[in-house]
This record gives sequence, C-alpha cells and structure tokens, in this order.
Amino acid sequence: MKKVLGKRLLEEGLVTGADLQAALDRMRTYGGRLGSNLVALGRITEADLARFFDFTPKPPRKPAETHLDENVLRDLVLKHALMTKKFSIQSMVGRTKLHANVIAEIVGALKNDGLIEIAKGNTSFSTMLYEYNITEVGLHMANGLMEECRYVGPAPVSLEDYREAVEIQTIKSLDVTEADIRKSFSDIVVSETMFQRLGAAINSGKPIFLYGPAGGGKTTIAECIGRSLPGEIYIPYALLVGGQIIVVYDQVSHEAVPQPKKDDDEGHDQRWIRVKRPIVMAGGEMTLKTLDLEFNPNSKYYEAPLQVKAGNGIFVVDDFGRQLIDPQSLLNRWIVPLDRRVDFLSLHTGMKFEIPFDQLVIFATNLEPEKLADEAFLRRLRYKIKINYPTPREYRQIFEAVCDANRLPLDEEVFDYLIRKYDDAGIKPIGCHPRDLVDHMIDEAYFKRKPPAITREAVDFAWMNYFVDL
Repeated sequence: MKKVLGKRLLEEGLVTGADLQAALDRMRTYGGRLGSNLVALGRITEADLARFFDFTPKPPRKPAETHLDENVLRDLVLKHALMTKKFSIQSMVGRTKLHANVIAEIVGALKNDGLIEIAKGNTSFSTMLYEYNITEVGLHMANGLMEECRYVGPAPVSLEDYREAVEIQTIKSLDVTEADIRKSFSDIVVSETMFQRLGAAINSGKPIFLYGPAGGGKTTIAECIGRSLPGEIYIPYALLVGGQIIVVYDQVSHEAVPQPKKDDDEGHDQRWIRVKRPIVMAGGEMTLKTLDLEFNPNSKYYEAPLQVKAGNGIFVVDDFGRQLIDPQSLLNRWIVPLDRRVDFLSLHTGMKFEIPFDQLVIFATNLEPEKLADEAFLRRLRYKIKINYPTPREYRQIFEAVCDANRLPLDEEVFDYLIRKYDDAGIKPIGCHPRDLVDHMIDEAYFKRKPPAITREAVDFAWMNYFVDL
C-alpha cells in the first residue's frame, strides 16, 4: 500500500519525492502509516489526505464513460424492456442505475434498430417522458438474450473500475484510533493487556489468529473488531468480467446506508451502493467451493464468493478446523491471497482473472494451532492471540454485566455458592457461562410463572441443565 499511495500522491502533485522519503524515514522511527506521517511532517493536510481516500464514483454521462462495451448496455436495456409492458427513460434509469443521458442514447439506438418503438398516445413534448414498447423483433432478440443470461438488474461496472475503487478504499488506509476500539469493545470484558494486543493487530491490517478454549469469546471479539472499523465504502451491484455478470452486492453480507448529500447535483454513479464496511463470517459450512465463483446454470450468471463480498472489510473464518474439508487444503487456498493481497478466480469459460483481496482476515478456533497449520502458514498470520479462560475478577465482571443486562440483582453469597460448585466439579469458568446460566434461570422462572431471581435453587437448576454429568 505504501508504494501505491506514494505513487498516487506523486501523480496528483500533492507531495514530492523528498516528502515521501522524509515520511518513510519517520515511519522507521515512530511507526504509523505513510499518510499519517506525511501529515505529522506538515507535507500534506488531514483534509487533503481525507479527500484522497474519499472514493465517490462519478456518474458516466456517455456510454463510453461506463467503460463497458455499448452492446452490453443495449442488451441489458432490451432485457429490462422485455420485463416491462411500457417504460420511459426515467423508469429505465431507476432499473439500470445508469444516467439518463446514457439511457437516452441507448434507447435511441434501440429505436433506430427497430427493437423498441414509441408507445401510442404519447402527448408529452419531452422525450424523457415518452413511453416505449418492445417490438416483435425486439421481443425475439430479448428472449434470445435471456437464454444466454437472465440477469436483469443494475448495470455492472468494469473489473478495472472495481480494482481502482478497492485500492482507494483499502482497509490498509484505515487509522483506527484507541477511542474507536474502546467504544466497540465497551460491552465486553477484556483485560488491558489483551486490549493493547488487539489494538495493535487491528491497526496492522494483517491476518489475526484467535485461539483458545471454546466459549471464550473469540467470535464476539471478532465482531467487536468489525465494529471498530470506521467509514463506509462503495461497492458495485455487479461486475462484468469476460462478458460474464458477477453479482457482488448481497443484502445478507452488506448493510446499505443513506447516500451522503452533495452540494451539487452531480451525485454518484448509481451502479455503486454505499455500505458499511462488511463483516462476513463463515463457519463449519465453508468449503473450497464457497471461495470460488458460484455459477447458476439456470440464471446463467455468477454470485461473488465470500472473500469478494468481504472486500475492504473483515472476513472471519469461525470454528477454523471444523470445516467439511481438510484444514491444510483450506490453508493452501489462502497462501497466495494473504501474501500478495490478490486472488485468482475462474469463469466456467476457462478464463482466469485477478481480483483484489483487500480485507482483514480473522481465523478463530478452539483447536490447538499446531494441529491445524504448519509453521509456514502460521508465519503468514502476523498476530497469534490466545483468548484464555477469564481470571476470577474478569469472570465476576462478566457475570455482573449479564445480571445488569437482565435487571437481576446479584447476591454475593449466591455468587460464592456458584464458584464453589465450579471448584467441586473441577470445571473452569469461561466467558460464555454467565450468559448461558442466567438464561436457564430465566427460563425456569417463566415456566413457573414467577419473577426471575439469582438464588441457590436457580443456580442448581441451571447447573444441572447446562453441564454434562461425567
């Protein structure tokens, strides 16, 4: 990222070669990122740096400016026309997310070719409000196009435009502050030492390996890391690669946010949607196939794999080692992306292409690391952080937090009674126990139609139902 950022700053004329060298020298002494060191040296302002990384796709006003073959646009508009009895330029703008000028030009070409026609009864003087019908010739051609690909949605963006967007919005450009991280971790109990380790790992942007006993909170910590990432990004609804459509936007993986208001009427390219930086989680159901393009033989277009949907965000591999495939096979699939920050995908046509792999990858497991990966792979995981059993003080804090969340007072004598049960059974308290035990107590109280309370009897009931008697 340093080379990319430095090159772009030089091309924009924002800094000189001497400025970059001074910032690099300062990085060796004080650490931090290239951009923040340039700001510290006074070579560039915070505002300039923010504008540099502020990606807002500009709406193309001509078909050529979409960086797509015009035939692709014409075919898409014709398929949309097939799906509607009548359409106007404005309604087609809403369906394809293309600028009105682009649609007007495409509609004009389709009309000249006899594929669409102006509907009868138009009285408007504005061509933008004319209604159009698809002709018999257009109907025949559109049905043929649907046999080739049934995608009828927003117009795609080119692979090159996508690569540039990922580069500008890179996860490596983020400078997550201590305040950001403390806020995201405010609802869980984490020691100060653990907090400092996690903070450094998050800011590095390098892969993180969380391991330790089951129920220790590894998944929760991964989610907190995701919430600590500031900013929002633009992602395309779909990509066009080798003449094939790849759908990227997914309502499950992406949370759309309102578009920021601009002072001018330029707006942004509607083929892109603004979302929160994604947090994509995959557990035991993940296979090698989920990391490849998914081609639907019926619709005849692709669904982007999980790592593409996680672009510029976080990808959590939960329960690592419990997938349906051998862990080593999964690790081998990740070696190149983790090293080079690029991935290689293949179309069913045989075409192979390179796509950015820009995300913070978190592996979480309760299995022993040496049983999962060899030294070569573990070396590529910059941060290896063990999430161990909580200390007695931390366990007490967790239990109190769960009680507070459920508005249940915690009696000191009852809590001591619970701790003695742990000692007698030889069981180590762990972070998930308070939540689960209190849930059992509440379940019993609701069944008996009485107010929930933390009592000895409630503790015994929860203990009996929660732990396996060995």
